[in-house]
Amino acid sequence: MESEIASEFPPFCRIYKDGHVERLMGTKTIPASLDPTHDVVSKDVIYSPDLNLSVRLFLPHKSTKLTAGEKLPLLIYIHGGAWIIESPFSPIYHNYLTEVVKSANCLAVSVQYRRAPEDPVPASYEDAWSAIQWIFSHSNGSGPVDWINKHADFDKVFLAGDSAGGNISHHMAMKAGEEKKLDLKIKGIGVVHPAFWGTDPVDEYDVQDKETRIGIADVWEKIVSPNSVNGTDDPLFNVNGSGSDFSGLGCEKVLVAVAGKDVFVRQGLAYAAKLEKSEWEGTVEVVEEEGEGHVFHLEKPNSDKALRFLKKFVDFIIG
Repeated sequence: MESEIASEFPPFCRIYKDGHVERLMGTKTIPASLDPTHDVVSKDVIYSPDLNLSVRLFLPHKSTKLTAGEKLPLLIYIHGGAWIIESPFSPIYHNYLTEVVKSANCLAVSVQYRRAPEDPVPASYEDAWSAIQWIFSHSNGSGPVDWINKHADFDKVFLAGDSAGGNISHHMAMKAGEEKKLDLKIKGIGVVHPAFWGTDPVDEYDVQDKETRIGIADVWEKIVSPNSVNGTDDPLFNVNGSGSDFSGLGCEKVLVAVAGKDVFVRQGLAYAAKLEKSEWEGTVEVVEEEGEGHVFHLEKPNSDKALRFLKKFVDFIIG
């Protein structure tokens, strides 16, 4: 007999009384492949044996023919999905990173992390941090993965993510700035349609509709981070909150991408403005796509606007 439903959080998941979780989307996967279709090869490598977590690596096929010592920019990518759904093995992320790697001629490492509700926040942040440290363990050329040892240029490391992954990327760059003795040199971060929020709207143009605000708060407080003492004002979620200080952000440049019809658009713009006003000395570039919604570039990757954003993102990595 099937267990009764305890709670539902569409479109993300359903939780049953016996404790099991049914994800309602973002569960499809696609295998890695060493067949150089699309000129990009990929493979999965476990970075955390204890938690059985992997990264998916993407390498331009032609780089196997690089002259000795020629290195590629390194993109560390953190997927979105409300901290609940999707993975580096989802078709949407596998296909997107394949295109980025082909266009930017870079090496990409897409990070798997533990997800809510089974593993609520801060598990995802802990995993992303441990993956970043594992990747940097290759910086002297003697890490466990040949592709990273041989091909990664550790003077050109970029960290990026969309939605929840954009949020995590910001926090990882802050941590890299704090942990100076680790010397994790990140050149730039791409914060794409970031999931930043708070109890109150960030300005008069931010979402005012109470139902929408309560809906987002419910997902965070009941599923993603039930241990947050201050709910949606948890500094992990309310990145633009009054107490936040961006001066120690550990990178040289930030690309902030927002979409006009996205609930997070005003938060993303407030983040860019706060960065500009802070004592952080890097450069901020904002890319706004007015008539589009949240992660449109992943959902409609062949649309003109998505291709235009892909070019911006690639320029950010190679520029």
